[in-house]
Amino acid sequence: MLVTTTPTVEGRKIVAYKGIVFGEVISGVDFIKDFAAGLRNFFGGRSGAYEGELIEAREQALKEMAKRAAELNANAVVGVDVDYEVLGQGGNMLMVTASGTAVVLE
Repeated sequence: MLVTTTPTVEGRKIVAYKGIVFGEVISGVDFIKDFAAGLRNFFGGRSGAYEGELIEAREQALKEMAKRAAELNANAVVGVDVDYEVLGQGGNMLMVTASGTAVVLE
């Protein structure tokens, strides 16, 4: 499954549009990660725990979107956009949404 942020694929012709597809992931961040991130905010530096959580959530959202495109018999997703949102009381939930257009490439 080809996944791209561009609206077309150079050298390939889109022969069918199958529809908009989404992949959504909501993940919680646990107390230990929150505590470690708080220390890093206080002393400076990057939060590896949060970065890892973000990377995993993004990869899962893209994988879910590609799976839904495959279910529509598409072989690519074009115009992909990834959005991030913090949810929950105290901002302890991370939502990542990937969306794009499922297409069939020649």
